Amino acid sequence: MEKLFKTIDEQLDILKGKGLIIEDEALAREILLRENYFFINGYRILLMNSYRDKTFVVGATFRELYSIFLFDRSFRNILFKNLLIVENQLKSVISYQLSKKYGYRDKDYLNPKNFTTDRNKSRRVKDVIEKMKRQIRVNGAHHMATMHYMNNYGYIPLWVLVKVLSFGIMTELYLILKPEDQVAIADIFGMNTNYLENFLPILSNYRNLCAHEDIVYEHRSENVILNTPYHEKLGIPRMDDEYIYGKNDVFSVMIMMKYLLRSDDFRMMMREIEYEIEKLDGAVDSIPIEKILDRMGIPEDYMDLVNM
Repeated sequence: MEKLFKTIDEQLDILKGKGLIIEDEALAREILLRENYFFINGYRILLMNSYRDKTFVVGATFRELYSIFLFDRSFRNILFKNLLIVENQLKSVISYQLSKKYGYRDKDYLNPKNFTTDRNKSRRVKDVIEKMKRQIRVNGAHHMATMHYMNNYGYIPLWVLVKVLSFGIMTELYLILKPEDQVAIADIFGMNTNYLENFLPILSNYRNLCAHEDIVYEHRSENVILNTPYHEKLGIPRMDDEYIYGKNDVFSVMIMMKYLLRSDDFRMMMREIEYEIEKLDGAVDSIPIEKILDRMGIPEDYMDLVNM
């Protein structure tokens, strides 16, 4: 069925028709115009009776709906800035390790012999090398850092090239390294290669969601993280022999960041998240905060993760 344009007043009528209380219509009109009805309405599920009965729970207000929207924005920004820290550290560590071992000229560090000999990954090796060479061609004459090296030295060192490589390409690069290089890099993060291989594609997915301002708080990734000691220490319940929290939800991101961030950075991230959750709890009365945490995939004792 075709979706027709709706005026701001018509949008408000739709929300009111489903039982949402609009306390200040002038403010609601301003918010809908500034923030976009489609974006705000994407957070309605938490305040609705069910997927089938698409009416709002008794007492649900526009202010609460907007508070959930603003919470996800703040939560997304907290994750994003910390994912950028992880991304930068990954770029620094990989570029250092590969440059030290294979050389700093692109013809040296992009030599196919530097990567895994696993025949099942031979096509992937070629694809990643080509992606990196494409970035050298595209950015060599446009990005300030790469342009400087290309114009003055005729090549771009890997520690400079990583500036223009995405988290996704860096993830692909790690996955095609020789096992001994993967181990050396994982050791710097104090973790084993199985975890790092497992974590990076999921973190890349969340990083892109944050960058494009998609709904993050309730996102579920296609891939799941491996079981970690933190799942057991927190006593996370199981269903069908699988943990119900911390597998492909935002709590899984917190667990992965526990491994990858410095302890001070991780503690700060968690405190910022706790503040936003407490602020949301004070702004929403029609549903309990436990319902929101469950929707996010976060256990109620999530802050225990900080001191483990």
